[in-house]
Amino acid sequence: MDQNIGAIPGGAQGVAQRQGSIGGLLHEREVVRSAGRDAISSFLDSHNCFSVLRTSGKCVVFDTRIPIQLAFYALVEHDMQAAPLWEPATCQFVGLLTVTDFIDVLRWYRRTGADVSSLATRSIADILSDTQILSTVLLRHIPRRGTDPKANNTNTTSINHHRVFLSADANTTLKHACKLLHQHSLDFLPVLIPDDMRVLATITYTTILEHLVTHFREQRRLFDDTVYDLGIGTYHEHVITCHQNQTLAEVLHTLHIHGLSAIPVVDDQNKVKAVYSRSDITFLATATDAQDALTNLDLSLETLLNQQRKDVTTPDALHTCTARHTLQSIFEYFAQWKFNRLVVIDEAEKVIGIVSARDLVAYFLDGM
Repeated sequence: MDQNIGAIPGGAQGVAQRQGSIGGLLHEREVVRSAGRDAISSFLDSHNCFSVLRTSGKCVVFDTRIPIQLAFYALVEHDMQAAPLWEPATCQFVGLLTVTDFIDVLRWYRRTGADVSSLATRSIADILSDTQILSTVLLRHIPRRGTDPKANNTNTTSINHHRVFLSADANTTLKHACKLLHQHSLDFLPVLIPDDMRVLATITYTTILEHLVTHFREQRRLFDDTVYDLGIGTYHEHVITCHQNQTLAEVLHTLHIHGLSAIPVVDDQNKVKAVYSRSDITFLATATDAQDALTNLDLSLETLLNQQRKDVTTPDALHTCTARHTLQSIFEYFAQWKFNRLVVIDEAEKVIGIVSARDLVAYFLDGM
């Protein structure tokens, strides 16, 4: 009676049974994946922006009248990536200034041959009103007017009258915050108290993912599929890399034209050696003045990477995984390292993909 247990069915009936079995497995897998998305969606819907704020911290806001170079060094001093911009004449926020904005301004000065020493006295407002600079480098992370004017709590006109300032308040759900970040291709989302326009913090995908992996609890095994099978990340011919012998100026141009925040660095054998992030300020920290910073743009990436501090940890450091890593294992790895992205490599340590914190969060926004 038990002789057929474990045997491979044959004939037409066996084919039908196998097809039914495969169909059942595929359906079961999709059910599990859907349950995983639903569980994360419910978690994000039940937590608000206030829940991701640190018990102690600091936030920087810049008056648009101060020199842009001074603002940049203030960001560096406070170890911050971005700060909201406040325009006192209209009493409203008009954008965000990021470390990468200042780097892009330097690149514009280099390309045009303008006097870079003027950045010591040119105000943020002056830079924002310079249409030549603004059209190419600044405020790329602020959506254009008309994208979704009802999506934010403080929808104000920016200084150039073409964009809106998106933010959340402390009671905004994390799901809605994720949607704002994702739908408008934002890297940073300020959290405000609308009544008096105080800034509590600026959150990112990494901030939200850190809260998720710390507090989300689930008894069911919902995340055992690989990130590759789930389609999380960018793979193969769509992955952009750079060579360690390229100059910093060349790499920054590549990042700019492809709209990337970071890029894997490879050697002559195409093995991954590092990750270079647009927000890296090593070439600025080692410069004596703005002109020296422009000269440093001609450094090779290998030289620059060798100058980076080795005694600090950063979410932009190189972290790798393989296409076989499950979503569960990626979550566990993130809980330990708080990375901004993982470089997916093969057995020969060659780059085959990139999985960012944004990719991980965006996966759970699918269908929301």
